[in-house]
Amino acid sequence: MAPQIAWIGLGNMGRGMCKNLVEKGDLGSNPLILYNRTKARADDLAANLGNDRTRVVDSVQDVVKSADIIFICLSDDATVNNTVDTILESPVSGKLIVDCSTVHPDTTNALEKRIVAKGAEFVGMPVFGAPAMANSGNLVCVIAGSKAATSKVKPYTKGVMGRADIDFSNQPAGNATLLKVIGNTFILNMVEQLSEGLTLAEKTGLGTDNLHQWIEAMFPGPYAAYSARMLAGDYYKREEPLFHVDLAKKDAGHALSLARETGTSMPALVVANEHLTKVKEHLGDKGDIPSIYGAVRQESGLKFENKD
Repeated sequence: MAPQIAWIGLGNMGRGMCKNLVEKGDLGSNPLILYNRTKARADDLAANLGNDRTRVVDSVQDVVKSADIIFICLSDDATVNNTVDTILESPVSGKLIVDCSTVHPDTTNALEKRIVAKGAEFVGMPVFGAPAMANSGNLVCVIAGSKAATSKVKPYTKGVMGRADIDFSNQPAGNATLLKVIGNTFILNMVEQLSEGLTLAEKTGLGTDNLHQWIEAMFPGPYAAYSARMLAGDYYKREEPLFHVDLAKKDAGHALSLARETGTSMPALVVANEHLTKVKEHLGDKGDIPSIYGAVRQESGLKFENKD
């Protein structure tokens, strides 16, 4: 008999992951239980996925009462901790809680201890990929926790929500979020390098189109995709960012905190984080990771926006 699965938190990533759980996951005859603090978002997703395949509930307590496996995908450490506090107010023995949020590894390890002490199981499962990849089921899922717990999650990762797993079974759950935090510095530094290169190409007369051709030939994939977004002006035109500047700064802050604690030098990340601060000042809540391009342009004597 298939376990009853629930999902808490329906941001850009969560909605795509739920879509693939419903469409490709082996849920048996069970609907996917949906909860979001703003209920309208859960209602909209249920309408899109089919009200016969989903069930919207009104509270976290309703989730815990009904579900065997509870996925969480929330914005930051405080929100995750508050939600788990509420979950643990109800009996959870025998249940599995899976956190897909990007939080500090210390937060994840503390959650694992608290949840296991209550008789439940816990898996840290952050994912790599943009919302479009979540929607298409092409995420990379990082899975950490006890082998017994991770084995219950794997039927819903590779081939369902993701294209690949990075398996840290029998490692502390915090190793998954440690990899996620470090991995996200690669993305931030990639965007910083693209921003600097495109700006230099424009100011030297090479031209951004010529540089973009080289990027497509040498670095197809994320580099080319981010470069295309920058050149199209998507980094300031988009009303709802794909990766909100506040979340990017939160992730950079976690990495820089780990760097300070371990005596690790990360000057490139320091610069990228400073540019995110300028993005927030210029665009507010419209700020996105590729908006770093505008900050670098502005710092270099050009307009923040690259299109008239």
